[in-house]
Amino acid sequence: MAEVREEWRCAGLRWAPSGPSLAWLHPVHGMRSSPLPPGRLLAFTTGGARRCIGVRRGGRHTPCPTDAEVPGTAVSAQCAECARLDRSHSVAADTAVDDPRPYDVYLAWFGPRLIKVGITAAEREGVRLLEQAALSYALLGRGPLMAARRAEAVLGAALAVPDRFPYAAKRAARHPVPPRERRAAELAALHERACALGTLPESLAVRAFAPVHHDEAFHLDRIGPGHCLVELSAGRTLAGAVAAVAGPDVYLEAADGRLLLVDARQLAGWPLLAAAPGARTTVSVRIPEPAGPESLF
Repeated sequence: MAEVREEWRCAGLRWAPSGPSLAWLHPVHGMRSSPLPPGRLLAFTTGGARRCIGVRRGGRHTPCPTDAEVPGTAVSAQCAECARLDRSHSVAADTAVDDPRPYDVYLAWFGPRLIKVGITAAEREGVRLLEQAALSYALLGRGPLMAARRAEAVLGAALAVPDRFPYAAKRAARHPVPPRERRAAELAALHERACALGTLPESLAVRAFAPVHHDEAFHLDRIGPGHCLVELSAGRTLAGAVAAVAGPDVYLEAADGRLLLVDARQLAGWPLLAAAPGARTTVSVRIPEPAGPESLF
């Protein structure tokens, strides 16, 4: 059994209908969270090593049995064994076929030519779309898990609607943000085509078209051009004020005027030590490469 480390570690970003927050794990004190409203000052220094955050299921956390170290730039903060355990009962991995809960089938708009189909537990009330950074979405229907899975497959086969996109393409489409009217019109057209197929499962209760937009939830008006991507490593400091949060991405306004983008998936697993609000940012940053047409498919 690995030695227990008495320190708080970031567990990534969590979304709720009330907004985003950073989650924290401690071997003795459990889990806590810190809300991330616009204007909140963040100033921290990364600790010596990034380690696996274990498995979280049903609101319970199981620590990694080996306290494995994970690469600082990896999107996942889990070691291979914990990732395997996490997917052993996962709707996304088609290993939870006996889930009795009702599921929603949604159409999510991320950008021009970036509309996907997906499913989420109805009880989550749209939180999955916040986590995925969908700029707008509309529900297609609600029903049992396997009916929702079947509807997802039907849209993929009949209308060539994908169930995922490269994240860089979604991120690049946030600025400038197309108007809500355009997003709603494209979602409405796809919703109408899906309902006209005649091959959706009978147990799926089709929903009337009602678009939802995340402009205010994400504070999209505060996301400008020219942001820099933060690359985390041990012993580096990051300081700034929260400008916006979209999906797992936290945009910070640095003291020198730069807009820094932190992927909170890469924050997970690091011990983050408080730094003075006026501390100098020493993390590495890079300018993101443009997302070309080939990244959309």
